[in-house]
Amino acid sequence: MSKKTDTIKRYFEVQEFRAVEPTESSGAAIEGYAIIYESKADIGGWFEETIKRGALDGADLRDVPFFVQHNTLQIPLARSRNNNANSTLQLRVDDKGLYFRAELDVEKNPDAAALHSAVSRGDLDAMSFSFSVKDQVWRDQDTDYPKRDILKFSKIHEISAVHSPAYLATSIQARSEALDSADQAALESARRSAGLDSSKNEQQELEILKFKAQILSK
Repeated sequence: MSKKTDTIKRYFEVQEFRAVEPTESSGAAIEGYAIIYESKADIGGWFEETIKRGALDGADLRDVPFFVQHNTLQIPLARSRNNNANSTLQLRVDDKGLYFRAELDVEKNPDAAALHSAVSRGDLDAMSFSFSVKDQVWRDQDTDYPKRDILKFSKIHEISAVHSPAYLATSIQARSEALDSADQAALESARRSAGLDSSKNEQQELEILKFKAQILSK
């Protein structure tokens, strides 16, 4: 078991993510799951990640803002402060993961109205969150596709509605993009702890690809 506290962003395609129309007793809202337990996710073709059930137990949820596309320079469209009854973002940890309901001021805030419309139309259909890890376990570090189990989150920094998820929970994609710096550091640390040199492995992989290219060109 290892510990890591770098901030990492994750993107999910969430089916239970919807816009709620205003009623006589409540205003317009967005609700769904920002984090889902036990779904396997491909991280850019570099490794597989699973958020284990109970990973949110004890996590810091004292101040969690809600943005669009992780645009933290903008005013949050909702915010949870100690998850009290007056917070415009309500959070609930259950057996499935992290459920949220964001109350939106669609009458006075054009950005909130645009978000509600985009979710209603299906233009925004994914959730993302940034987090720090407290406890994690790595497996198969000596392979080309290691596995990481997140056992405990340290903190959930923010959640966001997004239109272009970085990965789907059920997809395995080719290694086609560079890892986020925090993910890269976590992967290298895991391989070092297993007595492996990730940079050496990547160099060997590159040499093999060059060798195959030379054979095919003949």
